Amino acid sequence: MTLHPDTVAIIRQSWAAILGVSEEALTRGESRVYLEKNDSAVLMFVSLFGTGILVGPSWAIEAGRKLPDSDLISHAKLLELSAPYGGRALGEAKLYFCDSAQTLQTPNTNLSRARTHAVDLETACPSGDTAEVGLSEMENTFILFSESEGGSLPIAGAGYDVWEEKLAHLGALVSPANRRRGFGSQAVAIAQKHAMNAGLIPQWRVHVDNVASIRTVLRAGFEDVGTQTTVILKN
Repeated sequence: MTLHPDTVAIIRQSWAAILGVSEEALTRGESRVYLEKNDSAVLMFVSLFGTGILVGPSWAIEAGRKLPDSDLISHAKLLELSAPYGGRALGEAKLYFCDSAQTLQTPNTNLSRARTHAVDLETACPSGDTAEVGLSEMENTFILFSESEGGSLPIAGAGYDVWEEKLAHLGALVSPANRRRGFGSQAVAIAQKHAMNAGLIPQWRVHVDNVASIRTVLRAGFEDVGTQTTVILKN
């Protein structure tokens, strides 16, 4: 682990607020923290710096106390537990953070902060990728594009939302025709630098099956420090 201790403390503080649990419990590094919410619309297990946090109704807390983290991290296990209560798939993801950014060469492209270019990039990408990232809805977007006779062509983009005034929750998209050419890494580096200049800690959440996104986040210097597994409960 190369994250600075102050960075780790801020991540713990922010996620304690996000989940509604005691910051002290995460700071002490307890092996397991429980939050019973009988009106919760989700069942969620988050592992962060070695602490497992289970949030959900009482029946889930009771069952979860008997299971190791390795089971609760599994989306299949949470679906199994929640099946009698109408549990529906949402996903199993990895959580990455960084407190330093790599310096990359300036791409031979144009840069836009316009939301219209983010929408154009989403149109050029598979719907599954677009839905996972939600780039055009982010507070800050950075789109690389080129000019042609047909107009502006979006190549890649990255963006972030601000969580708890401390975390920059990043995501990125690359058009299929421009993948594996370094454009995604360039866009991420721009978003990273902007977030860090604003005093934020870059955070990346990626589905465990999204190999391309995991490659990008590791190249960008992020560290794997946890997981987030969630199922939606019947209303």
